This record gives sequence, C-alpha cells and structure tokens, in this order.
Amino acid sequence: MDIGIFQPMANADADPIMIAQHAEKLGFESYWAPDHTVVPVDYSIPYPGGTPDEPEPDYLWQMPDPLMLLSSVAGATKKINLGTGVLLVPERNALLTAKQIATLDDMSNGRFLFGVGAGWNPEESKVLGGDFERRWTQVKENIQVMKALWTEHAPEFDGKYNKFPPIRCYPKPKQTPYPPVLLGAINNPKSLKRVAVWGSGWIPVVQSVDEFADGVKQIKTFCDEIGRNSNELDYTVFEIGDQWKSKEHVKKMEEAGANRIIFWLSETDTHSLKNEMESLLKAIN
Repeated sequence: MDIGIFQPMANADADPIMIAQHAEKLGFESYWAPDHTVVPVDYSIPYPGGTPDEPEPDYLWQMPDPLMLLSSVAGATKKINLGTGVLLVPERNALLTAKQIATLDDMSNGRFLFGVGAGWNPEESKVLGGDFERRWTQVKENIQVMKALWTEHAPEFDGKYNKFPPIRCYPKPKQTPYPPVLLGAINNPKSLKRVAVWGSGWIPVVQSVDEFADGVKQIKTFCDEIGRNSNELDYTVFEIGDQWKSKEHVKKMEEAGANRIIFWLSETDTHSLKNEMESLLKAIN
C-alpha cells in the first residue's frame, strides 16, 4: 500500500518544498496539490466538502497553481511522486496543459500522477471557459488532445472544443506512453465506466470502505465487458479528516482494492505539518 499526502493550502508559512522534502525523507510515496485557479465570490452550488451552515474554507480560494507548485517541488526532491488532486481540466487550455505536464514529467524523471476532475462550481467553470453542463464530455476531449500531443510527432485534431492543424509539441513525457490519468469520479455507473474505458485509474473521495469497494467492483465489471485488464488500473482513495488514520483502517482499504491512500494534512504552518506527518506514520504503521 502506497501512502501519499495532500496539502490543500501551500504558501510561505506552509512551505510545500520543505513539506515534500520531509515527506520524502519519511518515506511517503507521493505529494499531492489541489486546483482552483479562481473562485467567484458568489456561486450557486455549495462547496461539497463542507456543510450548509459553515462558511467555505479559506484554502478554497488561496490555492497556488498546482503545476507550478509541483514543478518547484520536483526540483527539490528526488523520488517522491507528484500528483494533482485534482486538476480541473475543463477550466484549462488543453494544449498548454499538455505542454506543462509533459515538461513537468520530463524534468521530474517521470514522477507525475495526473489526477483529473471536472469541477463542481458552475460560475467558476464559466469564468475559466468550461462547459459546465457537459464538463465530462469536455474533459474526455481535452484528455484525448493531451494524449495525442504526448504520443504523436505532429498530431491534428477536429473536435467540439479543440481544433488545430498538424502541430508539434515537445518535450514528450518521460513516462511511456504518458503519465497515468486518474479520474476523480464519484461512485456511480456512468462515472465508473469512464474509468474503465479511458482512464488509468480511479481517485475518489468516498464516505466508507464499502463505498470504495463497490466502486472498484463496478470498474472491474466494466473492464471485463470491454476486454480490459482491470489489474492494470490504479485504485487510489482520498482520506479527509480522520477517516482512515489507523493501521486497521488502512488494512481494510487495501482489502477493498486500494493500492494508495492519500491523507489530507490539516495543519497550516511548516513546523506543524512536519509533526502531523510524523504522527500520521505512527498511527498507520
């Protein structure tokens, strides 16, 4: 079982480079960064990670750009994997994102893990050019564009959201054929079928071990239907709060099919974050 850490808000007081370096020293497998380029002051759908009677968390609108952050971390570490948890693909230009990810993966010697999401905030999506009502359709096409740019010498594309003549985009990613594309999909058949058909794995937030186990089972069934080897997929799960911060819960999640748990760090300064990681390891080992 691989263990990763997720830092929701990184800044000068909570130095991501120092956190990632300490995580690498402690033996954590991966370091993950979130994505919200902007958050409108007013929006129509409440933040799904909170409760209706609570204000939105400050980290929601104070996140640094994840790809720039991970590039900084890559240059200061040697082996820890670097993931987006998750990158909001409809809100980013597909060609520019492909270039940035390929550069990051190449320069980090193949350490990038591409956690992918579609977003939950209609107003945010609109501001950044997303087609919110068809956001997963947009995600799928944007990922098709990225894969073409990562694997072909001079790809061209004629889609709904992307149209371009033969172009060249280098460098190519270090990983072959490209970094794993992990879909942050909820546990429903339509979302899980996407994982089986064109994803490299599943990276959800779930409420229970049973919910995760059910999702893994459905993905494997879909893989069987289309003739894909489900064992090739990455089954990662996000932990929020104190869901699985014990040896027993980690074991249960592994038995449910997870090959990685990403633990959410809650502290907001470098010293406290280091202590939090050390305490986490004691709790789960």
